[in-house]
Amino acid sequence: MLTPIHFNGERRSVEADQQSPLLYALRHQLQSKGTRFGCGSGHCGACHVSLNGRAVASCDTPLGSVANQTVETVEHLVASQVGAVVRQSFIDVQAAQCGYCINGILVSVIVMFQQTLQPDQDRVLAALDRHLCRCGAHSRIIKAVDLAKQRLAMLNSQVPVDA
Repeated sequence: MLTPIHFNGERRSVEADQQSPLLYALRHQLQSKGTRFGCGSGHCGACHVSLNGRAVASCDTPLGSVANQTVETVEHLVASQVGAVVRQSFIDVQAAQCGYCINGILVSVIVMFQQTLQPDQDRVLAALDRHLCRCGAHSRIIKAVDLAKQRLAMLNSQVPVDA
């Protein structure tokens, strides 16, 4: 059955069983290789995508439930202004060790910053709560989020001067 979705800014249709995980359609049919299979049960966060501006696990989201919804993957999100700042902050503090979980973490952090440019510590921790980093880079991830928060505040405070 065909499922229409708004995928990374384009209208697309995916042909697959309505109960198959969104993750499989993203990786196999839409070639979104940044969305990773981790645990397969929605507990590790490696497969997170933005669904209508909310970070969700794509491994336990049925494809049929996202018909006509907006799905954005890490590849699309890091190309936005907020995403580019977050991505560079993660690079600058070397927040990724093996890099496997980081794409899902980037999605959740970018979605959080899209909702508020100045999240408090509780909001940051809530955004990262469903993510497991087996390498133990948690403290660097928090530093990267703090750096992105500072950079986004500076960027937001810059007022364009009329020429």
